[in-house]
Amino acid sequence: MSLDELIHKCKKGNRQAQETLYRKYSRVLFGICLKYSRNRVEAEDNLHDSFLTIYEKIGQYKFKGSFEGWMKRITVNTVLQKYRKEEFLNVVSENTEEEVEEDSPYADIAVSTLLRYVQELPNKYRITFNMYVLDGYSHKEISEMLGTSQGTSKSNLARARGILKEKIKKTNMNIA
Repeated sequence: MSLDELIHKCKKGNRQAQETLYRKYSRVLFGICLKYSRNRVEAEDNLHDSFLTIYEKIGQYKFKGSFEGWMKRITVNTVLQKYRKEEFLNVVSENTEEEVEEDSPYADIAVSTLLRYVQELPNKYRITFNMYVLDGYSHKEISEMLGTSQGTSKSNLARARGILKEKIKKTNMNIA
């Protein structure tokens, strides 16, 4: 069955087609959920919620652009909506200094360790870090999506990077 046929069947509410869609894309979307979630259980909940939203909104897909990209966007938005409801995205103070790019301290650390460190970040820092560093959103886009200022986005990113650098420094000291 082609992807277009699968999408059409899902639009008609065909459960078997929905299951096929889930099996085909759940790993990719789970990876996104893992990035934005505090732990694996929360990521699984976010994946479930994302697929419910995908099934609900699949009628809005117009076969323009990548279907996988469309689902990824829904997944990110579904997770962000959940966190917006928790009202943790506001920062006490804003640091509007321009950020300075440095050599990546993440290069010599295992991906699984870095992922665990990112998942341990406070929500506002983790989400901003993921959106900026891993997904390539600009501070303007992040501020629009999260309903915060660009300064808050920059501040949250700087704080996330600072926390990660400290954790990596401690890890490297323990290894040496």
